[in-house]
Amino acid sequence: MVKAGQICLEEKFKFSEPFLSVLTFRVYSMAQTEKKGGLLRKSSASKKPLKEKVVLMYDEIFTTEDPSKCNPRFWEELFLMKVNLEYLEGKLEALDGEELMKIKDNINCLFQHCIQALGEEHPIRVVNALQTLCALIRGVHQKNKSTSGFDIINMLVGFDKAELCMKNLMESLDSLLCAEGSESLKSLCLKLLLCLVTVTDNISQNTILEYVMINSIFEAILQILSSPLSRREHGYDAVVLLALLVNYRKYESVNPYIVKLSIVDDEATLNGMGLVIAQALSEYNRQYKDKEEEHQTGFFSALTNMVGSMFIADADEKISVQTNEAILLALYEAVHLNRNFITVLAQSHPEMGLMTTPTSPIPMTPVTPLGTTPPSSDVISSAELPLDADVQTSNLLITFLKYSSIVMQDTKDEHRLHSGKLCLIILTCIAEDQYANAFLHDDNMNFRVNLHRMPMRHRKKAADKNLPCRPLVCAVLDLMVEFIVTHMMKEFPMDLYVRCIQIVHKLLCYQKKCRVRLHYTWRELWSALINLLKFLMSNETVLLAKHNIFTLALMVVNLFNMFITYGDTFLPTPSSYDELYYEIIRMHQNFDNLYSMVLRLSTNAGQWKEPASKVTHALVNIRAIINHFNPKIESYAAVNHISQLSEDQVLEVVRSNYDTLTLKLQDGLDQYERYSEQHKEAAFFKELVRSISINVRKNLAFNTLSQELLLKEFSTIS
Repeated sequence: MVKAGQICLEEKFKFSEPFLSVLTFRVYSMAQTEKKGGLLRKSSASKKPLKEKVVLMYDEIFTTEDPSKCNPRFWEELFLMKVNLEYLEGKLEALDGEELMKIKDNINCLFQHCIQALGEEHPIRVVNALQTLCALIRGVHQKNKSTSGFDIINMLVGFDKAELCMKNLMESLDSLLCAEGSESLKSLCLKLLLCLVTVTDNISQNTILEYVMINSIFEAILQILSSPLSRREHGYDAVVLLALLVNYRKYESVNPYIVKLSIVDDEATLNGMGLVIAQALSEYNRQYKDKEEEHQTGFFSALTNMVGSMFIADADEKISVQTNEAILLALYEAVHLNRNFITVLAQSHPEMGLMTTPTSPIPMTPVTPLGTTPPSSDVISSAELPLDADVQTSNLLITFLKYSSIVMQDTKDEHRLHSGKLCLIILTCIAEDQYANAFLHDDNMNFRVNLHRMPMRHRKKAADKNLPCRPLVCAVLDLMVEFIVTHMMKEFPMDLYVRCIQIVHKLLCYQKKCRVRLHYTWRELWSALINLLKFLMSNETVLLAKHNIFTLALMVVNLFNMFITYGDTFLPTPSSYDELYYEIIRMHQNFDNLYSMVLRLSTNAGQWKEPASKVTHALVNIRAIINHFNPKIESYAAVNHISQLSEDQVLEVVRSNYDTLTLKLQDGLDQYERYSEQHKEAAFFKELVRSISINVRKNLAFNTLSQELLLKEFSTIS
């Protein structure tokens, strides 16, 4: 019997199921919260929370006492514990510079024991040591502000032991990367190296990298790139790491990675690097194409059908995939530094976007925007590529041109502007190279290159099937024409236009020198150049407030002079030369207006006197053609009582009056200044590398250093 006032416990629980559910949820939530802070459970309100063993050991390191004083096996035990990265970094972050200096000896000791553990036979110890080093380097670097008053090397290893410790660290990492052991272990080694390189925004201020220069891991990186298995697992990280190391103090001292990269001639290694880059760019192109198809079939397509074509451009502008500056930088360094890499650009392989993904395991990485982490499907070597008669043959250059055509569509965003500029710099290096020009212009190497074209109201989208197979130089010229036509806007990208015209000029110089008669629709280029001049004149006041437009105008006029003076050596047929004259005569009003503008400014004593005068002199032959043929065309029309002549009739007048035309020989039209990075582009590359460093660091998140895969791989310690 239950006495009055008492409630049977069973009865209470019987009628309180909601109460139990809430209680269970709260207990579970508390357990999860406590676990995140390194706590396991609370047994009762009166007792202190129990901590993980590893957290207790970290706490001992963060005291001024030597943690091994009372426990001689302290360090041995520490590296058997699963690392709590979050707790360790958080602990370092919570200290100010002065507090950190007080425990410097323990930090030094931890760093040195990590390095010792890398030489252990048991992989679990090695894994824990690598992860601890990541947390330690990042955590200490966060405190390395100008106000903290400590040196990073002294804080981590101590000045007296720095040289030996860093030598041992680099040698251990080199051994692990070159060994035939665990791929997961190699992946963690590369993550640690990326962590080490990118802890500062400006990598050239990262003094610890001096030891990475002295104790080179260059050969280990090459070994990864030359092996199909290692490349598939680690190629992306290896290429990004190499690109960053090449940029360490490159303008201030001799960088051994630059020297070594410039002389690599091993075909397997160079092809491996090319395949990694090609796969990353292909992945970007695929992502863009998928988004483009979504827009065409989804909401924007429906909206366009409802309200007409008024908003087409706005809808397509929203197609955006994050650019990949890191992989572009790697491509640039390879093209710029190593002449042997040029051959890799033309190495044929099936179109990567159409290939089946390899069935081998892919390293687990967080899903983040492309440009900071490896592409979703990794690279396979040319020997492993499936050969399919229905698959379009491609190469790295084609993949790069497609990538460029996407990135260069929209230059309003800073990252895309930087990417567009870097694409043009890479093309500049290619256009200057003799061997690159040889395969660009090779009639036996014809490809169908589907470049992305910006949606514009006055033109239809070209059908992919109608694309002809042509030498690759035609695709480069198409890309330049596309840029010229689509970027005449208020925020005028002057620098990119100058680079575009320079690339066209360098290609023409090669054609003139080697007498290559390229079958290309030159009229599209001439029309684009004339429209560019028209734009410069129409916006003279606005543009002159920001740019010296006469530099660009002179380059455009000299391209026409190149065609006029040397066109008979490289234009495909005599009729092409006639068409050039027809185009100049047809659009003569633009040249007349340009002459009036530069004459006006060259006769004034203003700041534009000298650059405008140069354009005035450059126009001499174009004006001679206009002044020679226009009266003859008018006379022909008058004699034959024709109000408006057809193109064929104008061409007939042109052909019959060449002999009486007098032109001046202009010097230096086929000369150009070669590309130089150090003097002109140093500021751009410093800013670009800073941006890449920040991006890479941001994406080396806790889960990229996760132990789950590693623990499965090393489930037992023998």
